[in-house]
Amino acid sequence: DQEVTRKVIHIARVWWPMLAALDVPMLNSAPKTLEGLREFLYQILEEVIEAGATTLNIPDTVGYTLPTEFGKLISDIKANTRCIESVVISTHCQNDFGLATANTLAGAYVGARQVEVTVNVIGERAGNASLEEVVMAIRRRGKEQLDGLYTGINKKQITMASKMVSELTGMSVQPHKAIVGANAVAHESGIHQDGMLKFKGTYEILSPEDIGLARADKSGIVLGKLSGRHALKSRLLQIGYELNGKELDDVFRQFKALAEQKKSLSDGDLESLVSDEIFQPQVIWSLSDLQVTCGTFGLSTGTVKILSPNGEEHVACAVGTGPVDASYKAIDSIVKVPVTLWSIHSTLLQKVLMHWQLQES
Repeated sequence: DQEVTRKVIHIARVWWPMLAALDVPMLNSAPKTLEGLREFLYQILEEVIEAGATTLNIPDTVGYTLPTEFGKLISDIKANTRCIESVVISTHCQNDFGLATANTLAGAYVGARQVEVTVNVIGERAGNASLEEVVMAIRRRGKEQLDGLYTGINKKQITMASKMVSELTGMSVQPHKAIVGANAVAHESGIHQDGMLKFKGTYEILSPEDIGLARADKSGIVLGKLSGRHALKSRLLQIGYELNGKELDDVFRQFKALAEQKKSLSDGDLESLVSDEIFQPQVIWSLSDLQVTCGTFGLSTGTVKILSPNGEEHVACAVGTGPVDASYKAIDSIVKVPVTLWSIHSTLLQKVLMHWQLQES
């Protein structure tokens, strides 16, 4: 519509000089960038440059464009707008198609020198371009693929900034979020773990230290159901257990069974497995079944079925100050010797592994 075009251009001519006189930061945003409006876009940009704008913001307001389109848009603006060299081209990309980072990089590659980004992709709808993704992509690939593009942002503050934003907004970072997600520098696949143990650069394009993150395991290995024997042996060695042969086989078998029920295993889990499989004393009595009742009303009771050294079953029930106390009183009534609680280990295999040390009175 020619009348609408004329009015918009008139507004730009009148209002931008007034803003300049008031010392208002001069930034123009052009949200409509459809192909059929390109000539109008160039014209309105020229008008605001003449009126004193110093930054031209070119947004993908609804996250619709693809990187090739957005890059061409910025390139066309540079080629067809008079005096464009006197201003800074800025980009503002939404993430509705998950392409905000790619579009931002495409715009920067062809000449945008200011990019609007947010930490943890927060923003309207699906969010904005990610600061951490854009910064690290430029830091790692800018020299070789983006004509030497660089940023002076201190990348070692990225993790701290991400955590602060998450805490202040109450918006948790998804585990698989690029750069700052909990899984971003973790490796669970067996073949990946083997490669990481031999050379971290095989599967890691950036290290946690690059973004100010310290990890307990220098290889970034997370032990889970996909982990192999090599990764388990390496981690056990790191925490002080050197296992080989049958001992490693036994622990690995129990490790795989537990990993099927638990996403990742901690060092405490590994120590329990080693203790259960390797460092067990000779069994005198063994627990067969356990049932407890407890609550805010009534007494806690524990019923146990244990096997004697000759294989006989013994069942007893006792009352105690809690389910653990009641269970051990029931055990005490069967074995007839004082019982001292040593430790309790619970796994998601629905099996309670209870260890006790029987002391002769």
